[in-house]
Formats: sequence, structure tokens, C-alpha cells
Amino acid sequence: MRSRVGQTIHTYAKDHQSLYWFTIVLFTMGIIFGAVLVNSLPLSQKQELSGFLQYFFNSLSTQGIPESSGHFYEAFGHYAKTVAIMWVLGLSIIGLPMILLMLFLKGVVVGFTVGFLVNQLQWHGVTFAMMGVLPQNLLVVPALFIVGVSGISFSLRLIKTRLVSKRDGILPHFVSYTALVVCMLAVLTLAALFETFVSPKLMQLVLT
Repeated sequence: MRSRVGQTIHTYAKDHQSLYWFTIVLFTMGIIFGAVLVNSLPLSQKQELSGFLQYFFNSLSTQGIPESSGHFYEAFGHYAKTVAIMWVLGLSIIGLPMILLMLFLKGVVVGFTVGFLVNQLQWHGVTFAMMGVLPQNLLVVPALFIVGVSGISFSLRLIKTRLVSKRDGILPHFVSYTALVVCMLAVLTLAALFETFVSPKLMQLVLT
């Protein structure tokens, strides 16, 4: 059973290798763009964001970890919404570029967040990013890659089915695509739990 699953995963990864490399490059470009964007911010916006960051640090130090259940539902809701949008976009031919845009924007957000922390806090910002930003993104980013590549693959299959080979049945591919998205939602649920219960404690360790 394990060898069968491993073989299926290996075959899937091999078949979609070029798409994964393309999305990784796109995501990396987003990170670079986000990091560069920090340096191009006006001084007033930098001061405003710096004030918000300082307020967050003070709240975490004095009031402790915020109410967990509310934060979990907020984080899970955000991830579920993102996955749902990507899933719907994957069901249409015109949704393909939008999936790519969402992956690029995720890279921009990560690059901007880390870049701003480093810009404001120097090496302390690197430590804070490693503790507060990186851990959950080790689950979030690969899950979004898999959902995104699956959506792009399904969109390309729709193009092939409608324009090239109309005999190819789409239902089995739709079922496997949806099942994979549901599995990645489970991974993102773990990421939301980690972000809610573990990341704040790691950030508190950095602040002490």
C-alpha cells in the first residue's frame, strides 16, 4: 500500500515537474519584489508600520498570547477562503492566470513581511521572522503550491478536452483534483493550529 502511494506521488510529481518549477520561480520573484518594495515605501508609511509593529510587540509582552479560538478561526477562514478561490479558478480556463497571480502575491506578502522585519529590527528581525513567519509557512507555501499546480493542470486539461480531444472524460480528473484540494485544506488546518498555539509562544521567546 505504501509503495503504491509513493509510486503515485512520484508519478504525479514527475508529470507536473515543469509546472512546479515555474510556480517556484514565480513565487521567488514575488518574494524578491516584496523585499524590494520595503525599501521603496515612503518614510511616513514606514513609520506607521513601525508603530503598529511596536504596538504588537508591546501587546504580546504585556498582555500575552491573544484569545486562541478567535485567532484560529480567523487564520483557518483565511486559508480556507484562499484554497476555495484557487479551486474555483482551477475549474475555469480563464482562472489559470489568476492562480499564478495569487501565488505571486503570496510571495510578495512573505517577502515584504520578512523584509520589513529585517529592515526595522536587523538581526533581531531575522530571528523573529524565523520564529514567527517561517514555521507555519513551511506548511502553507507547499500546500498552496500543490493546490495551485493542480488547478493549473486541471485548467490545461479543460482546454485539451474542449479544444483538442473531446473524448477525454473530465469527471475522474475533477474528483482527484477536488480530493487533493481537500487534503491540502487539512494541511492548512494544521498550519492554522500551529500559527495559533505555537507561533505566539515562539515570538514571546524572541521578545524575552
